[in-house]
Amino acid sequence: MKTSDFYYDLPNELIAQTPIEPRDFSRLMVIDKSTGDVTHAHFYNIIDYLNEGDLLVINDSRVLPARLYGFSLTNGASMELLLLEQKENLVWETLVKPGKRAKVGAKFSFGDGLLTGEIIKVLDDGNRIIKFSCEKDFYSTLDEIGQMPLPPYITAKLEDKERYQTVYSKELGSSAAPTAGLHFTEELLDKIKKKGVNVASVTLHVGLGTFRPVKVDNITDHKMHSEHYYMPKETARLINETKANGKRVIAVGTTSCRTIESVASFYDKIDECEGYTDIFIYPGYEFKVLDGLITNFHLPESTLIMLVSAFAGYDNVMNAYKKAVDNKYRFFSFGDAMFIF
Repeated sequence: MKTSDFYYDLPNELIAQTPIEPRDFSRLMVIDKSTGDVTHAHFYNIIDYLNEGDLLVINDSRVLPARLYGFSLTNGASMELLLLEQKENLVWETLVKPGKRAKVGAKFSFGDGLLTGEIIKVLDDGNRIIKFSCEKDFYSTLDEIGQMPLPPYITAKLEDKERYQTVYSKELGSSAAPTAGLHFTEELLDKIKKKGVNVASVTLHVGLGTFRPVKVDNITDHKMHSEHYYMPKETARLINETKANGKRVIAVGTTSCRTIESVASFYDKIDECEGYTDIFIYPGYEFKVLDGLITNFHLPESTLIMLVSAFAGYDNVMNAYKKAVDNKYRFFSFGDAMFIF
């Protein structure tokens, strides 16, 4: 298939700039993938589509306030830095702008000196390895001076950092939010559990590749970014038990989906494990575990709309996206959701 097959026309005014309040008042499009039928609801109605014995698999990764603004200690020039992945204690792979002067040995200051850093290596792709120094704890310093790494299509200021976190986030490490989970409130999760639906977590730290466009014509030529995942023992047990009981495993978000399907693909079974995955799911992929998917509306020609098309069927998804535009759904990270079963 061609990348252009996944293009759709989206008016700019439908790109959500701010989150809906309360979280679960966003709209919900429900798609029956066997028929293509579409139902319009609100996210708080998701409980009506879940059955006793189903399993929701959530991604508990927490977004780092990973965008830092500072200046060069050499020439005073302003610079912007995005933390991508921790390599060892206080050593991170980063994206630096502007990058031309960011050579090995260059030193920078952030937050009036609360955090300093020195470039110790320049990678082949242009990313920099930086070793940081700070007087206080690194993560509390980040919390104090860092900003949320919002996607480039969001230009409005985020007033509350927690609105770019899920209510169940706990494992620090993502450069972007697993946005399908942003719609859940603690109250809604409690109601879902009381209905007899199980909830279990995996961890997949979302990387910068989430924002990278597909630049090749043929989708099979695209190379996916690699992201760290962890499948806990209890989650593996619940997935196996749910499948054995003939009930549904439902991923909350493409990140949870990629974690589950990666483990099944790598090991031919679901068991406790961790590692890195660069799995690329597109039409033609045979799902090994997943029975349902909760997800947001994704960018045209992105790997995420390709994954959703693989699960729900290409024609069903492109038709659903057209209906979403016609019905003025809100798109992308702070936008509305769909449930596919």
